Amino acid sequence: MPRPTWTRRGTPDPLGRSRVTTRQAPRPTSRQTMLTMESDNFTGERPGWGADFDYDEARHLAAYIDAAGLAKGRRVLDAGCGEGFGTQTLAATAADVTGVDYSADAIGFCLKRWDAPRLSFRQVDLTAPGDFTDTFDLVLNFQVVEHIDDATPFIEGLRERVAPGGQLMLTTPNRLKTFSENPYHVREYTRDELAALLGNVFSKVEILGMHGNEKVSSFDRGREKAVHRILRLDPLGIRNLLPRKVIELAFAKLAVIVRRQARDDSAADTIVPADFFVSGANVDEALDLVALCRP
Repeated sequence: MPRPTWTRRGTPDPLGRSRVTTRQAPRPTSRQTMLTMESDNFTGERPGWGADFDYDEARHLAAYIDAAGLAKGRRVLDAGCGEGFGTQTLAATAADVTGVDYSADAIGFCLKRWDAPRLSFRQVDLTAPGDFTDTFDLVLNFQVVEHIDDATPFIEGLRERVAPGGQLMLTTPNRLKTFSENPYHVREYTRDELAALLGNVFSKVEILGMHGNEKVSSFDRGREKAVHRILRLDPLGIRNLLPRKVIELAFAKLAVIVRRQARDDSAADTIVPADFFVSGANVDEALDLVALCRP
């Protein structure tokens, strides 16, 4: 099992050191130049970007758009920022935004792509944070906890970054609505399971859900059918006996095929962040769980 990390992207500094980078990044010239995670480079370990991943992009950014209201005028930490596509959207409303990730590649990408007032990025492995002791009014942790084997110390680490009176917003897939096999997910959660995990560390926990409209549902139905067609080719589960690297490679390639088939059968190419919404109703039917936590 992988050791606890604050993000699933890249390879951490083997010495567990934190690094602070102050170099200014050039401003991106267009949206097209920003979406460089194309299908040939997709691993499945992190969100995909580009033509085959409009659905994933919209679902990922929808959480950040929802968080923008909470971020207004506050100091924000995006813990596990990855390539910063969502992080940079918060700079328009927050007092300041810090994106941290233990992957040197991810932070290098951020420094090349994003340049905005009150926006900074640091390479930090927060399981061994070194001199990174800052606290924040709002801590975001999106689509990471499902990759963590021993989640309680991980959540405790997030708690340490929350300033007095501050808040954590965390998202993770809803296990009840997952129909594919992601080799990078160590554990997925139901609403009650996530509430129990977070309730051991935070005094106040509210679990909401990220839902989609009919366009989103149409795409998901197509994706589920495509997944089941592929899984029927291996009724004995021989795939589970393959070396992990082979499984990961196959997952990445098949994920692209599944999305293309689903897009051909639905309105997926028109899906935008506004097609997703956060609600406290029917949480068990939500695509993602959205947790709001206070110490």
